[in-house]
Amino acid sequence: QVQLVESGGGLVQDGGSLRLSCAASGIILRFSTVNWYRQAPGKQRELVATISSGGTSNYADSVKGRFIISRDNAKNTVYLQMNSLVPEDTAVYRCNAKITAFGYDYWGQGTQVTVSS
Repeated sequence: QVQLVESGGGLVQDGGSLRLSCAASGIILRFSTVNWYRQAPGKQRELVATISSGGTSNYADSVKGRFIISRDNAKNTVYLQMNSLVPEDTAVYRCNAKITAFGYDYWGQGTQVTVSS
């Protein structure tokens, strides 16, 4: 059984930082493409950051230069370091792990991030 468990969300002030974790079991993240998505109330889901199995990272323009995605293979965990947070970053953040060749596509339950002004 595959599980992705996000943690690290919470309430932070404008300009603050948080680090989200996506801990996996039943799937090896270093063989996966891992995405962080977010969705704010009334808005469409947005792809925030991606790390490929080869370690290449990509970011949405809205977070480029502020967020960093990384992977710890020993812990089978992907992180999203979020710096210089602004109220517009407020959303539920979910991680997603894919191995397209095998048709694997798994989601975590999400973690709430709230940035107060």
